[in-house]
Amino acid sequence: MKVAEYVEQGLKNIVEEEPAGYESAGKCTQGCHSVTIFLKKEGGKIVDCKFKATKRCKKLLAVTDYMCELIKKKGEPPSAEEILANFSEEKEKEKMENRVSIALTALESAMG
Repeated sequence: MKVAEYVEQGLKNIVEEEPAGYESAGKCTQGCHSVTIFLKKEGGKIVDCKFKATKRCKKLLAVTDYMCELIKKKGEPPSAEEILANFSEEKEKEKMENRVSIALTALESAMG
């Protein structure tokens, strides 16, 4: 899938403000890119994931939204490879790897 296709389908996990009931948040900023991850846990397992991000990079928005979807399905953090596999049609591999790194760093921060 291409990032543009993913974004066109609609981002399911993006928020403008910190959502109520989410007890942990983690942030990663790199240059002009910034992501904050919000996690909701029950019984030590992640049951929901939302994020707030700068809106200038569609790659960052797409990979972070998809990461949240994987977390909700699995209840645990995905690997960079799992996230990147969904966007295998994207040509700028280094940029994609960088944006996934930003999202995962914010997630690690949220998990403590």
